[in-house]
Amino acid sequence: MAVKLSISQDEIFAHLLGDIDHHTAKEMREEIDAAIHRIQAKSLTLDFSGVEFMDSSGIGLVMGRYKLINSYGGSLNIINASERIKKMMYMAGMDKLAIINDGGKVR
Repeated sequence: MAVKLSISQDEIFAHLLGDIDHHTAKEMREEIDAAIHRIQAKSLTLDFSGVEFMDSSGIGLVMGRYKLINSYGGSLNIINASERIKKMMYMAGMDKLAIINDGGKVR
């Protein structure tokens, strides 16, 4: 399994595991989306502590989850991303869509 979900009322915590590429992003997307729709989530936290590699499919994964959670009036948080992954996210403008926890400081 590429993602472990913890659900509490209208909040979802998704612990992402392994590499995120075009092969794994689809499974992650489907599982997270199903949970968002099921509980009409207002908050989604993506935990990248278990991710070592991410290509542009990961950016697409994050952007799509932002659009979906936003449609329910919710917010997206990104935590525990490596420096390389955070750099990709900032370059893609993800900091304008989500709160990216920078190891104690939130940008």
